[in-house]
Amino acid sequence: MQFEPVVLFFLLGVFAGLVRSDLKIPGSIYEALSIFLLLAIGLQGGVKLAEFPLVQLLVPALLILAVGALIPLLAFPVLRLLGRMTRADSGSIAAHYGSVSVVTFSVAVALLMQEDIDFEGYMIVFLVLLEIPALVIGVVLARSGSGSAQWGRLAHEVLFGKSILLLAGGLVIGFVAGAEGIKPLDILFFDLFKGILALFLLEMGLVAAGRIAGLRSYGVFLVSFAILTPLLSAILGTLLGWMLGLSVGGTMLLATLYASASYIAAPAAMRIAVPKANPALSIGAALGITFPFNIFLGIPIYLWMAQFIHSFGA
Repeated sequence: MQFEPVVLFFLLGVFAGLVRSDLKIPGSIYEALSIFLLLAIGLQGGVKLAEFPLVQLLVPALLILAVGALIPLLAFPVLRLLGRMTRADSGSIAAHYGSVSVVTFSVAVALLMQEDIDFEGYMIVFLVLLEIPALVIGVVLARSGSGSAQWGRLAHEVLFGKSILLLAGGLVIGFVAGAEGIKPLDILFFDLFKGILALFLLEMGLVAAGRIAGLRSYGVFLVSFAILTPLLSAILGTLLGWMLGLSVGGTMLLATLYASASYIAAPAAMRIAVPKANPALSIGAALGITFPFNIFLGIPIYLWMAQFIHSFGA
């Protein structure tokens, strides 16, 4: 199986950053690309969700949220005791790894489309839901015993920040309009999806190249954590997806969600709620190590894991 072509744009961005090229995507264009991706993913999920009975999602959603909440709870003591990090940094990093990455999810979807593997459209619902609990848990862990957090500002940032608002908004629009209603927008939001994703990954490569240096203070431990945590989390996702009766594609996407780490919503939330945390550590690990690991090695591994576990029921 060859690499999904869009991830090679990420590699180009990393290379450009490492050789200190003057390549740069203007901030306004980057903002437009991110808005497009969030809306496109939401619309695609909403269209497919309209074809599925919502009541059947309740139990799977609760189980997926419960298992997702375990990830920051398990990551925190590892960071605190083995990594000997401060409570603030441990809670912040745990929140990043308990939350999810929209772009990693997008790359996984692109791979499934390339391989012509079907998946449940309602997986986008879990993408939206999993963003929130980990951030709250991370804040509680980071601030326990050190005073109250700014819960009002945090709730506003999480619930009405760009990521959740556009994902949820696109989901609702796609659900209400349905496949026929969205059809006039297919060329913009569906046909151009991979091209826009490629440009976004080019910028992500440039950013990631500049974040790697921030990991030097914890070196081997944090790099190991940033690789092993996604793998172990993906195993949980694979097992749960199989138990819930998801398809191979759906199981792979759930594994990818658990394995991903947030570098958009989580940094914004932690900046408000845990100001003592060092963002260079959390963003450096999530974007500098975990993100490239996932898109080059992790996602193909998660697909293999899903295919392997489903082979027992064949």
